[in-house]
Amino acid sequence: MGVIKRKPEKSQYLTIYVSFAAFAVFCTLFLTSLQYLSGQTTNTYCNPLNLSYAYERRDGNEVQEAYRSTADPTLVNFKGVYYLFSTNQSGYWWSDDFLKWNYIYNPLPPNESGDDMCAPAAWSKGDTLMLINSTWKNVPLYYSTDPKKGFFKKLADPFPQAGWDPALFVDDDGRMYFYWGSGNDPKVNYIKGVEIDPKNGYKNKGAVKDLFFIYPDEHGWERFGENNTDTITRPYVEGSWMIKYNGKYYLQYAAPGTEFNIYADGVYTSSNPLGPYSYAPNNPISYKPGGFINGSGHGSTIRSDDGRFWHFATMSVSVNMNWERRICMFPAYFDKEGLMYCNTAFGDYPHYSPDYPVKKGEFTGWMLLSYKKPVKCSSEKDQFIAGNVTDENVKTFWVAEQNDDQQWLEIDLQKPGKVFAIQTNFHDYQSDNYGKIPRLFHRYTIEGSVDGKTWEMLVNRKNNFMDVPNDYVELEKPVLVRYVRYKNIHVPMRNLAISDIRIFGQGTGNPPTPVKNLRVIRNSDRRNAFLHWEKCEKCQGYNISWGIAPDKLYSSWMVYDNNILKLRCLTTDQEYYFTVEAFSENGVSLPSEVIHIQ
Repeated sequence: MGVIKRKPEKSQYLTIYVSFAAFAVFCTLFLTSLQYLSGQTTNTYCNPLNLSYAYERRDGNEVQEAYRSTADPTLVNFKGVYYLFSTNQSGYWWSDDFLKWNYIYNPLPPNESGDDMCAPAAWSKGDTLMLINSTWKNVPLYYSTDPKKGFFKKLADPFPQAGWDPALFVDDDGRMYFYWGSGNDPKVNYIKGVEIDPKNGYKNKGAVKDLFFIYPDEHGWERFGENNTDTITRPYVEGSWMIKYNGKYYLQYAAPGTEFNIYADGVYTSSNPLGPYSYAPNNPISYKPGGFINGSGHGSTIRSDDGRFWHFATMSVSVNMNWERRICMFPAYFDKEGLMYCNTAFGDYPHYSPDYPVKKGEFTGWMLLSYKKPVKCSSEKDQFIAGNVTDENVKTFWVAEQNDDQQWLEIDLQKPGKVFAIQTNFHDYQSDNYGKIPRLFHRYTIEGSVDGKTWEMLVNRKNNFMDVPNDYVELEKPVLVRYVRYKNIHVPMRNLAISDIRIFGQGTGNPPTPVKNLRVIRNSDRRNAFLHWEKCEKCQGYNISWGIAPDKLYSSWMVYDNNILKLRCLTTDQEYYFTVEAFSENGVSLPSEVIHIQ
């Protein structure tokens, strides 16, 4: 990608040409819309989350490819309802269960840069939900007593402490702390913190403290670039977030760059909200460098009403623009030694939902039946071939020659498999869409067949008038099919483009046998390690897990086809343990022998 100059993201305002009447319809539609359709089974979810992501705004004469995106999620529990605020959405979402997300159109006044809400922070104060924006000058302070209906208002006096990527934390004793920090200059861009006084206009109580920066010479995962390979560009620290567990303070942060597969969250811990802080030995705590879609940084961790923890973070698409991103959700945990971690293994496969009676957040075991399976189609445009929809790569996509109801795709699973769920990921190829656009919707059907002649409906979106860019559908009951056919009706883009149609279920064969002969070589640069293992027959790929103890293998990396992995994410003074599982459409093997390296 080369050296990238980072800049604050631009806003996504509703285009001015929309008439007042259309605008009223737009507001009504979005105030009442549900992100998930009624009647859809919701025992599971799949990353990236299927939200009505806004398009980026076009600025004057600036040449910019159209793309939809959001990032930097902030979650807050207000009166038993979860509110999700994120960058440049002209509004926000609320949910009772982390699955059905209701969008509220509520564009806030821009900050001094003219930007829409960017990397916001929110917190609950009695019967009021408070919200602040990122800015380097002064922070606008908003409030609402009825956020389900919007109506955020701006206080006359701004929040006195400026800060980009802010986070607010209210301690058990009612004392409030403000954290922030974003940049790559070690002289000024520390993660900072200060106590503030809500009874005195949120003014600082005491001096601002520099809490920590990033140290890529010691922490390999903090190095810049795809796979941490950029040794020239200084990495970025950003995205602070605080959570308290069993009397200990966990101050989270993101590094090294949002557009890369290795974008992740780490954590420092302390017995005091303003430090001193210690680096967690199992960092990064939220890490997803492999698989269909990558990245899990600049997130927020929230405790649900049942006491479980969930981490929402940013994933990278980065095709039309570096800042093209989605939101993901992972279960988070604290082990008996107080180490915080997220489970991102098979992190873009179906997992049980937060409100499922058992196995909340756990991997369902539904495997990918569609990986590299042959595809036929109605038409193809340029180099964007149909085979891209089964390659497990969010950055490649199929484009049809036309955008009408005569377009179709047919995937041959090559042998019958039991289908449990399907995820259709639409792509924005030359969409020419900008801002928050009213009444976007996707209409299509997906059918299945055993013999390619008799078809039954698997996914029926004929009457869907919702925006479903990453549409995940769990079938009411599993269906045994060999052929799966997508039939287009309407998409809200100028071109029909699909990144991947991911078909999840269970094959009819046996899982792969355990991996043999795992070898791990740590380089003289102790941030790096080279892994090699014996190839397994009849498998799609491998899940590599590692950690600081045999029972703390909290990090993982999914690799398709290849039986080697070059890690550049280790901490120089830390010992590690490794194991590998093979997987196929029939399941996951038992783990290999655990390898220890000094």
